[in-house]
Amino acid sequence: MASSRGEFSSRLGFIMAAAGSAVGLGNIWGFPTQAASNGGAAFLLAYLVLAFTLAYPALMAELIIGRHAHANAVGALRLISIGPKTRFLGTCSGSIGFIVASLILSFYAIVAGWMVALGLSSLAGLVGLSDLSQWLGEFGLVRNIVFMLIFMGLTIGIITGGVQEGIERWSTRLMPILLVALVLLVAYVLTLDGAGEGLKVYLLPDFDQIFTPKLIIAALGSAFFSLSLGVGTMLIYGSYISDKENLSVLGGWVTLIDISIAVLAGFLVLPAMYVALHNGVEIFTASGALISEDTLIFTVLPELFATMGLAGVIVSVVFFVLMSIAALTSSISMLEVPVAYTIEEHGVSRRTAVIAIGSAIAVCSTIILFNFETLFGLVVAITTRYSQPLLGFVFCMYAGWVWHRDNLLQELQKGNPGAEHTLFWKIWPWYVRLVCPIIILTIFVQSVIG
Repeated sequence: MASSRGEFSSRLGFIMAAAGSAVGLGNIWGFPTQAASNGGAAFLLAYLVLAFTLAYPALMAELIIGRHAHANAVGALRLISIGPKTRFLGTCSGSIGFIVASLILSFYAIVAGWMVALGLSSLAGLVGLSDLSQWLGEFGLVRNIVFMLIFMGLTIGIITGGVQEGIERWSTRLMPILLVALVLLVAYVLTLDGAGEGLKVYLLPDFDQIFTPKLIIAALGSAFFSLSLGVGTMLIYGSYISDKENLSVLGGWVTLIDISIAVLAGFLVLPAMYVALHNGVEIFTASGALISEDTLIFTVLPELFATMGLAGVIVSVVFFVLMSIAALTSSISMLEVPVAYTIEEHGVSRRTAVIAIGSAIAVCSTIILFNFETLFGLVVAITTRYSQPLLGFVFCMYAGWVWHRDNLLQELQKGNPGAEHTLFWKIWPWYVRLVCPIIILTIFVQSVIG
């Protein structure tokens, strides 16, 4: 069944695709500013611990269910259900998952379009096209729609190619470019005046904050959401993994790469913020709090680049190319969720499904842009703040409580015959059964009560 619906051709292909899904705009700019607002290195330490104790087990739940079923989220949860009630819940949860993934992509495409436009704005300024550069750099309805459509076109084009020719091929091309660009930018920014202050904030812990509820909840949220958990993206990618692969090792590699890139991004963004402060660009609000992420990425950093002359233009181009690649590697996994469901549940061809669903998401993005003040924040909150934690909770409950333990072990033994003797098997089943659901619900309750 797996071969007829597509399968990653290599371990590297899966790791690059899954890491690309996990590494998105949140890793590059969200995580570093969260760290800066929550005790610097204290947040970093909490994040590292929680990423491996919460995010990795939840990731493994999706990968194992997906590989076992070789199907979309709806089909997978139905397969491991044990009665009419759990089958109904699985169908509902999987269906909600692909709707949530589509809504996330609808606002993600808007933000990614901004990244593409800002990168081209810097490039246009470099070659002397000042009017074009100004139009590309300003927030405007026409510009926003045009570049949202361009970004969606890129995403649709990749997904149309399928698992190997689309997702795997482009992930293995884009992820190395992202890593090289990130390392080069970090190396350059760390040479600038003011960068040392940013490093101090990032690496010297404020231990007075390390056990505060605000920091712990923020670190929990960052660890969970950084791995694209809760909407079925990792379940879908898991369904394309060969039965010969060791899932616990693959999941560990994906987690390690995602966390490493998030941490590396901190060495870029926090020093860059303090370089901007050194150059006269304000990074704090009137109350003394750090500015929000959107202001940082679209106001502070462009102002910083403007103070750096020709070098700033080049750095700006590279930075926004980096952001665009990070967005694209994530968007292809989001689109694959509803596409896989439509292909497998309704017998639609891949090309038809991709174009129809991609177009529908683009229409949603356009509606959001026409009602930006009302809809943008609302869609972000509904999907990432409320829906993802609850769906992640469901996946953990199915892996820990619904699916029979013996069947789960048999799935792990496909790529690792001695799985029952590993430390992973001694810890993970009860951990995903008891600890993960409690922590995920804690995140959800905190997000609801503010």
